[in-house]
Amino acid sequence: MRLSDQMKFVRRNMKKNRLRVFMTILATTMGCAFLIVLASVGFGVHKSIVEEMTQYQILTEIRVNGKDVNNRYEPIAEDDIEKLKSIEEVSAVVSRVNLWGEIVAEYDERKANVSIILTDMKEELKAKFELAEGRVPEKESEIIVGYHFAKNLLTEGEQVERQSFYETGEGELPRGYVGNLIDETVTVVIAKQEGEEVFTEEFEFTIAGIGREPSRDWIEDSNLYIGYEYEEQMISAVYPEEVLAERQGQPYSEVFVYAPSVNEIEAISNQLKEEGYYVYSISDELEGLNLFFTALKAGLIFVGTVTVLIASIGIFNTMTMAVTERTQDIGIMKAIGGDPSVIRQMFLMESAYIGILGSIIGVAFSYAISWLANLVIPLVLEAVTDSRGPIEFTFSYIPLSLVLISVSISIGVAILSGLRPAVKATNINVLSALRREI
Repeated sequence: MRLSDQMKFVRRNMKKNRLRVFMTILATTMGCAFLIVLASVGFGVHKSIVEEMTQYQILTEIRVNGKDVNNRYEPIAEDDIEKLKSIEEVSAVVSRVNLWGEIVAEYDERKANVSIILTDMKEELKAKFELAEGRVPEKESEIIVGYHFAKNLLTEGEQVERQSFYETGEGELPRGYVGNLIDETVTVVIAKQEGEEVFTEEFEFTIAGIGREPSRDWIEDSNLYIGYEYEEQMISAVYPEEVLAERQGQPYSEVFVYAPSVNEIEAISNQLKEEGYYVYSISDELEGLNLFFTALKAGLIFVGTVTVLIASIGIFNTMTMAVTERTQDIGIMKAIGGDPSVIRQMFLMESAYIGILGSIIGVAFSYAISWLANLVIPLVLEAVTDSRGPIEFTFSYIPLSLVLISVSISIGVAILSGLRPAVKATNINVLSALRREI
C-alpha cells in the first residue's frame, strides 16, 4: 500500500468519529500550550534580567577595583595602567578620576551644577565611547559634556521655577538651553573652602561633543569629560590641602579593561585574577545566572511534560477504541495479504497526526497567550503599584528552541501513546476479526 493510500485511509477513519478525535486533539493542544506557556515564563524572566543587566554594563567590560599585594589591598597606580595596557588581548584601558564639589559651568548667563570626570580621551575612543553629537576632543581645551548638560543650563529665573516645581509639584520643569552647544565655550568655576576663606578658580573649555543618552530615563548625565592634561590643576582646585593629603596613592576612581569581544572576557579576567587584581565583569554574574535559569527552565519543561503525558491518556483511549471499531477492516486487510507492519504504521500515523495537529494549534495558542500576558500584566502592575511610568518587563518569551522542544515532546508522546494499540492491531487473529471479535 502506497503512503498516499495510507494517508487517505487514516483521514477517512478519523472522520468516522469526529467528536472523539476533536476532544483528543483538544487535550493534546492544551497539554502542548501549557508546556510552552509555563516554560516561556522562565525564558521571559531570564531574558528581561539579562537585558536589564547588560544595559548598565557593557559585556566586554571588566572593572578593576584594586589589587592584592602581600594580602593587603592597594589601589590601582599608574604603573598598573601600563601593565594592563600591555596585555595582548586587551583592546582598551579606561581610567577615570571623578571630582565632586562646588563646580559650576557657565554659558550665556546660564549656570549648571556639574561634576568632572578626568579621563584619557584616546582610551575612551578605543573603548567605543559613543556620542549623541559632535566629535572626540582633539585639543587639550576641548571637552565632552553629558547628554543632560544643556537641560541643566538654567537662568536664575528658571532655577527658581525648577525649585518651585520640586517643592510644590506645580508648573512645569524648564527646558534649559535648547540651542547648539558644539564648538561653544563654557566657563567652569570651581570653589573650595579652606578654613574661613573661599577660593575660586576658572577654566575655559570648548565643547567638542555631547555624550549619548543614558540607557535609563531616570539617569541624568551632566558630567564634564576632561582630559588628564588638567588633572593637577583640577584636583588642587576642587580639594582642600588636607583632603589632597588623604588622596595620595589613590589616583583613580574607576578603572575599566575592555576586551575585543565577549569570547576573550574569561581569559582576560582569569589572567588578572592570577596577577592579584580584584576584578568584576558582568560575564561572571551572567554565568551563574544562566546556570540558575537553565535549571529553572528544565524544571518548568519537566512539569509541562507531565501535562502532555496526561493528555496522552486520551490518545491511548482513542486509538484503542479505533482498533476495536476497525477489527473487521483489519481482518480483511490481513486476509488479502496486508503487511502487519503497514497496518501498525497506519495506526501510528493516526496517533502522530493527532499529535502534530494538536501541537500546531497549541503553538498558535501559546503565542497568543504570551502576547496577551505581556500586554495585560504590566498594565495590572502599573495600576496596583501606582507606577509613574510603563513597566518594561518581558513576562513570557517563546524562542524557537522552546517551540521545537515542546512540539517534539508532544508528537513523541502521541506516537508512544498509539504504539500499544498499533501493536494490538497487528496481532488480531484474521478469523476472529472477520467475525467482529478480538
